Amino acid sequence: MFGRLIKRKLDSNRLANVFVNSLLEVTENGFDDVREMINEDGAFITNPDVPETALDKFFLIVAVGNLRYLGNHFEVSEAKEIRQNIVRKLAAIYDMQEVEFEKLIQEYDQFISRVNHPSKNTLYGMSKAVFHKFQLNNYQESYFKNLRTPNPLFLKRMDEIMTNFLWDWDEFFKKHKMNFS
Repeated sequence: MFGRLIKRKLDSNRLANVFVNSLLEVTENGFDDVREMINEDGAFITNPDVPETALDKFFLIVAVGNLRYLGNHFEVSEAKEIRQNIVRKLAAIYDMQEVEFEKLIQEYDQFISRVNHPSKNTLYGMSKAVFHKFQLNNYQESYFKNLRTPNPLFLKRMDEIMTNFLWDWDEFFKKHKMNFS
C-alpha cells in the first residue's frame, strides 16, 4: 500500500534515460510483429516483405511521434529540457552529433506532417509515415495505388498497432514525480 504512495523522483536526464530505453525496447521487441502484420495484411495484393532493416525507420517514426506529445504533459521549458536530453542520448546511440540527429528528427517530423496533411492527429501521421517510408503503396490494389493513399482499412489497423508504441504518460506519472531544478 505505502509503496504505491511513494513516487520515485526523476530529473529530466533520468526521464530521458527511461524514455529512450523504453522506446528502444518496445520497438525492437515489437517490430517483428509489426512487420508480420504488414506483410500479411489483406489490403495488399502482394506481400510487401518489409525487411528487418526497416527497424531504424520505424524507430524514428515512433520516437518523433512520442516527442510530439512531450508538450502535452510538461511546461514548455521542461519539455524542451527533456527533449534535449533525449536527443543527446539518441544521437550517442546512433553515433551522430546532436545537431545531425536533431536534423534527422526534424526531417522525420516534417515528413509525418507532410504525409498527414491536413490532419494534425499524430497517431494517424505515424501510421501514414510507416505506409510511405516502407513504400507500401506499391503493393496495394490499383484504386488506392493510383490515389497514392493508404487503404483506409489498413490505416485503421496500423493506428491500432501504433497505439502500442505511444508512451503512457498517465501510467508514468502514477509511478514517478518529476524534479526540475
